[in-house]
Amino acid sequence: MANRLKQPLLHPARCSHALRAAALALLLVSALNSGCSVRNLAVNSMGDALAATGSGFGSDDDPELIRGAAPFSLKLMESVLAETPRHAGLLAAAASGFTQYSFAFVHIDADEVESRDVAAARALRQRARGLYHRAREYGLRALEVQYPDFRAQLETEPRSALARLTRDDTMRLYWTTVAWTAAISLSKDSPSAIAGLRTVDLMVERLRELEPDMDHGTLHAFLISYEMGRPGARNPEARARLHFEQAVRLSAGQKAGPYVAYAESVCVALQNRREFTAMLERATAIDLAARPEWRLENAVMQRRARWLLTQADQLFLD
Repeated sequence: MANRLKQPLLHPARCSHALRAAALALLLVSALNSGCSVRNLAVNSMGDALAATGSGFGSDDDPELIRGAAPFSLKLMESVLAETPRHAGLLAAAASGFTQYSFAFVHIDADEVESRDVAAARALRQRARGLYHRAREYGLRALEVQYPDFRAQLETEPRSALARLTRDDTMRLYWTTVAWTAAISLSKDSPSAIAGLRTVDLMVERLRELEPDMDHGTLHAFLISYEMGRPGARNPEARARLHFEQAVRLSAGQKAGPYVAYAESVCVALQNRREFTAMLERATAIDLAARPEWRLENAVMQRRARWLLTQADQLFLD
């Protein structure tokens, strides 16, 4: 018993996340009660700190810990944005954070619960859609800080609006695009939402022009499912395969996401059960310690891969 009591309650890395969040919360309270100039300085400094917190989450080895911690971090971001609404870095971090949280801890949950509780799955998808919409709004606001009237121009002259963006805007544009696409995927009964695909297509086109190989193949991994989901696309399997190969090459095969995306998007569409199983087994075989900065992402996608393997009899006719 004595030896057990000497063990820390939390891993030191997890403690750092909790302590950082608590310190930022205390700083927020202090800032809101201070004088105007000191308050502005404190709030902007806090915005800078919060915008950088996501990288710490990425290396965590406990998705359930992040499931519980992320909402506090996201709401803290929103509290700071209420005080400094044009903080471009924090707006971009909110777009990224809400998109990733919605996918990993709401959207995926909806798929897993559906066989047991259809109503619960429907409610989770509605919640995920709302979070994706929130993420898209933050992304658009981040772009508009850099380019005044960007949103209005995107509605009327989307090509001209997107032509203004540079490579420095790649990540802001990427998370805005992913959030918008995900929201549309959960709004297939809404003609107005589906109409947004025309703008999303142009956003994807601009991302390809700016930095097609961004962030170790992140864009290519996204485009695997995107190509397969576009209405009326011709031969999407071939294009998805090319994006898969590029994503694997650029990540040196150390990201589970491309394998999972290819398995559930392409292999299911082609009814290729053997390749489906092989892809998911490759995803689950990735060593989480090989690239610590991708540990959380890989843990989430490996969970997805293991669940998909249990669904094979429902996904394949043979």
